[in-house]
Amino acid sequence: MNTATPAPGSYYERIDEHRYKPTPHASGAWDPGETHFSPLGGLVVHALERHLAARPGPELLIGRISFDILGRLALDECEIRVETVRPGRTIELLEAVATVAGRPAVRARAWLLAALDTSAVAGGGAGRLTPPERLASRPLTDVWPGGYIASLDLRPVSPPRPGRATVWVSTGLDLVAGEPSGPLASYVALVDTANGIAARERPTEWMWPNVDLTVHLHRRPEGRWTGLDTTVTFGATGQGVTSTVLHDVSGPVGHAQQILTVRPQPGR
Repeated sequence: MNTATPAPGSYYERIDEHRYKPTPHASGAWDPGETHFSPLGGLVVHALERHLAARPGPELLIGRISFDILGRLALDECEIRVETVRPGRTIELLEAVATVAGRPAVRARAWLLAALDTSAVAGGGAGRLTPPERLASRPLTDVWPGGYIASLDLRPVSPPRPGRATVWVSTGLDLVAGEPSGPLASYVALVDTANGIAARERPTEWMWPNVDLTVHLHRRPEGRWTGLDTTVTFGATGQGVTSTVLHDVSGPVGHAQQILTVRPQPGR
């Protein structure tokens, strides 16, 4: 069985408490001169989790995080600042703003919910996916360029078709060089890959970048694999939606949604 081994390294290097420098592994699929949103989204969660770990109080879990992508994500250093929008002991709302190349590029809001034992009523959702160790790796570089795509170990659960794919994604790279990141940050750092695994059209002919990513979680993901059960839909007026059931190796963990701007490549 083919088991890909990603090159060692990281997506980001820390500059100071709030600033980070991307490595070539973070380069994008639509434009290698841009940052792929997936590792940047994970970095924002990493900053949120560091913010939470540095303060006292009861444990609160991220139940939803929404990212608005405000413009081009240059492959340049970024600064992330976190503030509390709505404080609370059992429900809280945080906001993180990532500034890239001197301007706000991503605004994220995370709802935090109290950690309680609800195992007696837990249930619902899809079944488990075929485990990744039983599947072969398939490179995505035959469809997409960029350092981020090249860094992935991607294992399809079944043959993909236009607008539909179910895959496992993992990486051997650290999110930030020389420092551990939590399971959620490492997980979210791979979720934006969903928009590229089930291409409805050739990306050399059409574009469908997402302008947001919203992740809802009913439990905290665990392990090094992100499972993406993805459907891509294009409308007739320039909009599209990428919808994903999110998994880890124990089963479903939540859902992700991305709104797309669908347009022909320039010159076509």
